Amino acid sequence: MSVITGGCLCGDIRYEASAPPRDTGYCHCRMCQRQSGATALPFATFALDCFAYVRGTPQVYVSSDHGERRFCPRCSASLDYRERISPTEVSINAGTLDDPGLAAPRRHIWAESRIAWFATADDLPTSPQD
Repeated sequence: MSVITGGCLCGDIRYEASAPPRDTGYCHCRMCQRQSGATALPFATFALDCFAYVRGTPQVYVSSDHGERRFCPRCSASLDYRERISPTEVSINAGTLDDPGLAAPRRHIWAESRIAWFATADDLPTSPQD
C-alpha cells in the first residue's frame, strides 16, 4: 500500500496516511453540514496511529463536548474530525485527499439529519445516527 496524501486548499497543511481508510461515507449531521456548507460531508476514517500532519500545523476547533475539528488557519479548509478524549481514529474530509477516488463512500451516517430536499441517488446502507 502506498502512502495516501492530502492537504488544504492553499497547500500550507499536508498530511499522510500509511494505511487505507477503515471506513468511508457521507455524514449528514448538522455539525458537518454547517462546517462544510454542504448537504453531506464525504469522509474517510483512518487509524490515528497511521496518520500524521507532515507540513504545517492545523488550528483546532472544539465543536462539541466530545469532538474537535482541524482546519487550515490560512485558507480555512476544513481537514478532520476526531474525538476529544482518547481518540483512536481521525476522519478526514474526503475532498482534501489528493486522490478522493481512493475513498469511495460505503455508507450514509446521521441520516436523521438529512436535509429533506436532498435525495441520495445510491443504494448505500443508511443509519439514522452513526
